[in-house]
Amino acid sequence: MDSPLATVLLPAALAIVMLGLGLSLTLGDFARVGRSPKAVVIALGLQLLVLPAVCFGIVLAFDLPPILAVGMLLLAASPGGTTANLFSHLFRGDVALNITLTAVNSMIAVITLPVITNLAIAWFDPAAAGSLGLQFGKTVQVFAVVLVPVAIGMLVRQRAAEFADRMDKPVRILSAVVLALVIVGTMVAERENITGYLRAIGVPALLFCGLSLLMGFLVPRALGVVQRQAIASAFEIGIHNSTLAIAVAISVLGSIELAVPAAVYGVLMFPVAAVFGWAITRSTRGPVPAAAPRA
Repeated sequence: MDSPLATVLLPAALAIVMLGLGLSLTLGDFARVGRSPKAVVIALGLQLLVLPAVCFGIVLAFDLPPILAVGMLLLAASPGGTTANLFSHLFRGDVALNITLTAVNSMIAVITLPVITNLAIAWFDPAAAGSLGLQFGKTVQVFAVVLVPVAIGMLVRQRAAEFADRMDKPVRILSAVVLALVIVGTMVAERENITGYLRAIGVPALLFCGLSLLMGFLVPRALGVVQRQAIASAFEIGIHNSTLAIAVAISVLGSIELAVPAAVYGVLMFPVAAVFGWAITRSTRGPVPAAAPRA
């Protein structure tokens, strides 16, 4: 696919998003895993193992067309997005844990994303496995577009921390704008089929988002993780890096149709996450203390 969307906009968009992630990271964010091992292991286990299995079940239950089914699994294999940090901050989660999870999972996703995507292609569309799959060369491409900008951002932060702090907000805003443009570009490119896609993928994407947020909160709480870390886990698991999923679908795998689930999810996850955060903070708010009696 040689369109400007695939060759210029998407790689640049993903580079900006991952550079922004790198600007917010230090080596200490990786070292923090040892200080909160239980919360990190539970969240990563949910994101890397349970979430793809849940997504697979949803895809089978709704009998999605193969291309949309693979797109959903590609989305499920994508790491948490940097916007999870913002939602965690707004709803009193452990933002430091979010940063750690995003950093670690972005590294791991370089391996797990190709594996899960190839398994999905082999299951749902075996005839396309040879041409559509993420073979070694394409996997190296994923590695480059994910890790190189992150490494550059981390290097900038190490050498010029004040500059990185000043750039944090502008890059976050630019990342949000870029994500919106990528989603709109994907929808426009598939405008002739978008109504049918929305009918097919809207409810599964909404269900997947809601279940991701709920699992991300309830499972850690059931296993003894404190409230703030469970909130962070919920947003990290429920808010995916849609830009990465769309970029891999279009730029690496050469299929705009494959990017539709991530584009739809990218629209739905923000209002769903906002409602979820409001509901969680409201339901877990302690009772208001009674007024002291007057003398």
